[in-house]
Amino acid sequence: MSAFDDKTLLITGGTGSFGHTVLKHFLTGDIAEIRIFSRDEKKQDDMRHELQAQYPQYASRVKFYIGDVRDLQSLRDATWGADYVFHAAALKEVPSCEFFPMEAVRSNIIGTDNVIRAAVESRVKNVVCLSTDKAAYPINAMGISKAMMEHVVYASARAAAEHGTTLCCTRYGNVMCSRGSVIPLFIDQIRAGVPITVTDPEMTRFLMNLDEAVELVLFAFQHANPGDLFIQKADASTIGDLARAVQQLFGDTGIRRIGTRHGEKLYETLMTREERLRSEDMGRYYRVAADSRDLNYDKFVVSGQVRTMADEAYTSHNTHRLDTAATVEKIMTAEYVQERLKEKEKTSD
Repeated sequence: MSAFDDKTLLITGGTGSFGHTVLKHFLTGDIAEIRIFSRDEKKQDDMRHELQAQYPQYASRVKFYIGDVRDLQSLRDATWGADYVFHAAALKEVPSCEFFPMEAVRSNIIGTDNVIRAAVESRVKNVVCLSTDKAAYPINAMGISKAMMEHVVYASARAAAEHGTTLCCTRYGNVMCSRGSVIPLFIDQIRAGVPITVTDPEMTRFLMNLDEAVELVLFAFQHANPGDLFIQKADASTIGDLARAVQQLFGDTGIRRIGTRHGEKLYETLMTREERLRSEDMGRYYRVAADSRDLNYDKFVVSGQVRTMADEAYTSHNTHRLDTAATVEKIMTAEYVQERLKEKEKTSD
């Protein structure tokens, strides 16, 4: 029996790539209801019609809520009666957050605080908040806002637990073919017959598919203590190898180097040195326990912690590095890539 049997799950930002994958995992099981919360009525209508076409016998399990995480009352309406919340709503694109940082604050920080408030008021049992590798040692507005989101969760976790709600975070790297990611851009450029645009071929990025992102969230849901952070061990590749892998599958139209964009890093960090010191290796995942100390600092003057960080962070530079051939295998696990390859085969027949 699953913990989701006869339960109600709310997904904020539910019309995105993550929400679609959660539906694929749960819709045909014994879950009672899945609530999709987002502010885009067009995307909701598209998802509704898609469900009716593909899952006619299950489509009635999905309920749609128009709202915005910036608006606490709309979240109260959506969370009332929900058992669990997966909080995926966010502004995620680095350049847009650089130009409009206060929008990132309103969605990613204040929005998360609103989700937590509504969930605790509604006696939701578990809330899993989705974060990003850009929150570790952040240098851009998106990463900073996500780091603050995590700290909102950690600061709220103890009080929420007293009211019966467990809060935790997941942090993962680039999800292949999610909204705003680079692989769909590369494919579109190849289809248009133009060179694909690469920022810096030596950049490294973690690679995971959408199913792995959902599996990480489910692992966190099953194993979380209040305030825990869960991180998946992930492979990485250089942007140059990723570009060559896409070209091997879809055609070589050349590469045009355009230089780094606003706020981009050479490599990404999934776990800082400070977090690694208090992490627990759980096989495929790391659990980083919440810092349980309180504001009574006097005792730490007398007895403190000598070692404050591990030797190195866990980054896309020091994790397992995929070569071009292995990167081809990895991106082939993405459903989006599989669908585009089928379309390519049809047009070439």
